[in-house]
Amino acid sequence: MTKEITGHTGLLCLLGSPVAHSISPAMHNEACGQLGLDYAYLAFDIPEEKMPEAVDALKLMKARGWNITMPGKNIMCRLADKLSPASRISGACNTIVNDNGILTAYTTDGIGFMDAVAENGVDLKGRTMTLLGAGGAATAILVQAALDGLKEINVFNIKDGFYERAQEIVATLNEQTGCKVSLHDFSDEAVLRQAIGRSDILVNGTNVGMAPNTDRSIITDPSMFHPDLFVFDVIYNPQETKLLRLAREAGCRTANGMYMLLYQGAASFRLWTGHDMPVEIIKEKYFSNK
Repeated sequence: MTKEITGHTGLLCLLGSPVAHSISPAMHNEACGQLGLDYAYLAFDIPEEKMPEAVDALKLMKARGWNITMPGKNIMCRLADKLSPASRISGACNTIVNDNGILTAYTTDGIGFMDAVAENGVDLKGRTMTLLGAGGAATAILVQAALDGLKEINVFNIKDGFYERAQEIVATLNEQTGCKVSLHDFSDEAVLRQAIGRSDILVNGTNVGMAPNTDRSIITDPSMFHPDLFVFDVIYNPQETKLLRLAREAGCRTANGMYMLLYQGAASFRLWTGHDMPVEIIKEKYFSNK
């Protein structure tokens, strides 16, 4: 779809490094074109140390908003004037809305996860989750899931820097939400097996099994799965990770993170424009062959 750029065209963009591979410009420009919205979405390769300068420039140019990918998700929170509840708890954001120079930070990754799960016909409210990992993607999922009404979440991670940060987030969620959240050492196999056994959903929030290391699975013992378990892997390259294949063979329903990417973009789009992204069109054009 050809779009005419005028002197009135508003700027939306993506900041991070690297960004050349991102599907976000295609998604958002297509959505704006479909809805007749006068915005252009560009990607700018900005290292973390240059984020403050980039933000000053975008404010000067009156950009409506922008996405942030790694490595800038944490520093961008410190550059914002206001934080959404999820960004405040997680200390990270992937979306900025600029209202006349006032920057509000949001994290839509967790929203994308919840919408992707809902697309599979799974309602997580009041349910129990086992979450593997405590990095950026896992934290976004953890915080949004707790805010959206899950009953219990058991997080498993190795004892690294992410584990220490997760302890603070878990404490905050237990204090500020009705969700019971617990953090465990991933090496404790007995506790992991018990948690999965009473969970409605198992989520891999790590990069274990991502291409090119497709022969790896974060869960190696298929006996941990049960047929009532829904298994979600944030990885979408490959489309079916070894984890998902093992889970499927054990009788579980499965899904990858492809539509999480779509729906986090749709949530950002709504924050900037006030319009719903035409997700079925975007899905058909940019996700049908992924």
